[in-house]
Order: sequence, then structure tokens, then C-alpha cells
Amino acid sequence: MKPPLRLSFMPYISTYVNNFAGKTTGNFNGGMDLKYGINDAFTLDVTLIPDFGQASFDNTILNLTPFEQQFSEQRSFFTEGTELFSKGDLFYSRRVGGNPSRYPNVSENETVSEYPSKVKLFNAFKISGRTKKGLGIGIFNGVTEKMEATITDNNSGATRKEVVEPWTNYNVLVFDQRFHENSSVTLVNTNTTRTGDFRDANATGLLWNISNKANTYSYYGNIKGSWVMDDGTKFGSRGTVGVGKFSGQNRFELLANYVNKDWDINDLGFSTSTNYASYRGWYGYRALKPTKKFNNIFLNFNLNYDHRLDNFLYSNFRFNHNNQFTNKNFESFGGGIEFTPFGENDIYEPRTFTRHLKVPGYFDSWIWFESDSRKKLQFNVNFDYYAYDSKARNKVSTSLYLRYRATDQLNLVWQFNPVFSNNEIGFAGKDSNNIYMGRRQRNTYENSISGKYTLNNKMALSLAFRHYFSDVTYKQFYSLNTDGSINPDTNFTKNTNGTFNSWNVDLRYSWWFAPGSQLTLLYRNAIQNYLDTSRMTVTNNFETLFDEPMVNNLSLKVTYFIDYNRAKHWFKKGS
Repeated sequence: MKPPLRLSFMPYISTYVNNFAGKTTGNFNGGMDLKYGINDAFTLDVTLIPDFGQASFDNTILNLTPFEQQFSEQRSFFTEGTELFSKGDLFYSRRVGGNPSRYPNVSENETVSEYPSKVKLFNAFKISGRTKKGLGIGIFNGVTEKMEATITDNNSGATRKEVVEPWTNYNVLVFDQRFHENSSVTLVNTNTTRTGDFRDANATGLLWNISNKANTYSYYGNIKGSWVMDDGTKFGSRGTVGVGKFSGQNRFELLANYVNKDWDINDLGFSTSTNYASYRGWYGYRALKPTKKFNNIFLNFNLNYDHRLDNFLYSNFRFNHNNQFTNKNFESFGGGIEFTPFGENDIYEPRTFTRHLKVPGYFDSWIWFESDSRKKLQFNVNFDYYAYDSKARNKVSTSLYLRYRATDQLNLVWQFNPVFSNNEIGFAGKDSNNIYMGRRQRNTYENSISGKYTLNNKMALSLAFRHYFSDVTYKQFYSLNTDGSINPDTNFTKNTNGTFNSWNVDLRYSWWFAPGSQLTLLYRNAIQNYLDTSRMTVTNNFETLFDEPMVNNLSLKVTYFIDYNRAKHWFKKGS
């Protein structure tokens, strides 16, 4: 039998009404997704003038680390059928249509009056599939539009434009050959090409995973290179080699990897820590058959050793043990311990390759419990306590999860995550002579509520709410010595205290009015602020938060699924 042509279209229209700071604006969009079955094995997905305005909000935090925050992908085009593109961890899809790569150059008399928060995706396509001989092929290409910022002359009021992101092409190519059932060799390449004098980048990785015939042992590794072209070429590399036994009651893994200091894939990937080598040993025990008291038992033991590569420096030695038990009532519980007996040389907190910060050793212990998920009411609790080898320095992290399935139609979830970090030492600032560290108190509270009510088999209401609050108070400042120790320093007087709030509410109505076709009405409410003060009362905190301009957004999006094999009969009937 000859299979029918696999071709479908999903055109959409959407409209938005936004109110912010007393100003109301609206816009109208239209575009289309296309899916085409090239043959039995490969599929082409195309998105033309996409609209991701109804994607879920990001869980932003007060980020005091040396690295940017990584967000999960919320856009359906980048989450469906992307298994091949995730190999090698070289592709971070949030780079496509992310932040502009430059900030405008302004003089003393100029101000940036408009700056695009996101780059617009013009179009994108992906081809993926696997041949009968086990060769998986993935091709992704995306093009983003030129984005400009507006600069205003403070004296004359005249404005000018400056390109902060040019037309850019993003490309990912993957070849993944499977053999002997569970073995594979993979080649991955990513490329970012920007027009004009903006930076270009390329990354390539070769990966292998070889399993024995019984699929009990695995030998794996990778070697990767990154090239960044921006006023010269910077080449970075990283590699991994490991062996492990991943079946049976007794399992183990031995792993070593390195990353040199010029490794940089942040044009189309995501990388943070560089200039290090790490070595890991792991042993795990699995009870494969239920016992009289337990359905399953997992015991894990880990040893990790890290050091800096360029200018060798011991970084960390860490032992970890964690366990998990599930009893006959389908309740799960466990805990663990972790400690660093020799302390740590933090090579990232000073924000420079040549310095480090001595961090005292810690002992971490935690326990957790999860109730039976089959019941209407499920709850999970976790308590985690870090005790440092330093006076009054500790960290307490807790979490509470409640899920109530009221009926087959109504499901509600509440999560609460408070974290308290006392007397931690972190980066405060620097000048031409010194790097300054601060002893600080940080309190964080994260509340989230989500729910879904299914009206019938075609309609549903869903709610997503999140309030994140974090404040940091600096108690004392220090100058960082070349040996990683710190000395009290009264010369640093900058106010580094802060309070960050993020408030998001999404209320969504979905109606599947035809097979594959959907109408979505979304109301979004969002507020965010950062204040250079801390230790505010709950009342004052909310008062200052709701004094900020609030984003109110109402959007309607309609997508309609058109299957070619059905649509071709429409025209025949019409004739």
C-alpha cells in the first residue's frame, strides 16, 4: 500500500492588548506552521513568522552568582521532536530569539530611550528522522530579524538608531549513528552567523557511547571545540571519558572531564564553568525485587575532585551519599549527607581567572518525604541544612508541595520554597586595586500555585501564579588577598543591599474546537522590581511592589489544523 502524503498546515492569527504604565497598545499577528513527511523516516517542521507571546513566563530569580540564569524552553516549536538536537549539550534553543548581543554606545549627553528586550524570530525549520540502518539526522535553521535601539540626545531631543542585533542565522547539524542496539557515535555542529561586524561562532562535538552485547557496561566520552570570531579567533575545548555499569543490583561509574578557559558556546549553547578538570566516582545499589517492607531501595555514593587547569589549583573534594526507599503504601522517603573535608577554593566568585576565594568546608544533611501520589491529596516535604566550618555560617533550604485532585476535572498544586543563607561570603564589587567580598544574609521565599479545571473534553481553564521574593543584606566587607583569604576593609562603602520581587499570573482558557485546532484566551498580569534596600516588612514589601507599573496583557490566539489529504477534497466538492 502506498502511504498517503504527510502534509499539514497550521495557520494562526493572534491579537494582543497591553496596558503598562497607563499606556495601552495593541497589535495583530499572523503566521503559519507547516509539517511535511519527506519519507517514512524524516519530517520537516517549519514555522513562518512565529508568535510565542502566549508561552509560559520564566521563573526569574535574584541571581548573585557569576553566571547567567538558564531558563527552560517554553515554546512548542523548540520542545517537540528535538531529541536529536539535545545531544552533546551544544544547543540551547533560548538563544534563538533571546537577548540582543550588544548594548548601544552612548555619549555623556545621550540616553537609551528604547531597547528591545527580545530579538524577533523571523522563521525557522527543522528536519529530523532516522534511517532503517540507524542513522539519525537532525537539521535546524533559524533566522532572527535586525533589532535597533533608540538613543535620545538629552540637549536637543533628537533621536538616532543603533543596531544592537543584526540579521542572524542559527544552524544545528546532527548525525547520530546507532549500532549494536544501544551503542552510538554522534557528530554535532552548531553555527551562528551575524551580518556586519558582529561576532560569529561555531562549535563541534564528537560523542560516543559503546555498550557491550549484554548492555550492562558502557564506555562513553566526547571531545568538543568552540570557535568565536570577534576581533580575532578564540578557540576553546572540552572533553569527557567515562566507563560505567548501569544494570543489576551493583552499579558504578568512573568519569573524568576537562574544560579549558576559552570554552565558549554561548552564542547558540549554554556554558558557565570553565578552566577546570573534574573526576568522579559513583557506586549505586538497587534492590530490583520488592522486599517485605519496601517496593524499591536506591543507595548512592559519590566522590568528586575538581581543580583549576590554567595555573593549577585545588578546587574541591566532595563526598555525597543519598538514598531512597518506597514502602508498600507507595510512600517514598530518603535523605543523604554531603561534606567537603578540605574546604573549597572557589575559582569563579572573584570574577577573574587569576584569583580565587577560600570557602570553609561544610557538612550538608537532608531528609525528604513524598506521600502516595495515587491519592487525592499528595504532599512532599524536604529539609536541607548546610553547616559550615565558620562561625554562624549556615544555610537552610526547605520545600513543601501540596497537590489536591478534587475531582476528575479539578487539580490544584501549591509549592512553597523558603531558603535562608546566613553569613555567606560573596562578591560585592571591585576597583582598579582590589576585589571586595561581602558577608551577607539572604532570605528567599518562592510561592507558586497552579491549577487546571477541565470543563469538558474540549475546554479547559488553567491558572499559573508565582511570587518570588529575595532580599540580601551585607553586614561587612573585605578585600580579597591573592591567597584567597579575606581581610576586613572599610574603604568599600557601596550600598549592595537589595530586594527583588517577581510576580506573575497567567489565567488561560483553551478550546479545542476541531481536531488539532485550538483557541487560547490568555490574561497575564506581571510586576517586577528591584530596590537597593533590604529587611523590609511584608507590608512594605508588597506596597513597594504594587507601586510599580503593572503589565496587564490580554491575548487571543487561534490556530487551525489543515491536513492536506482532507483539504484536497474540499476543492473537489466545490468544483
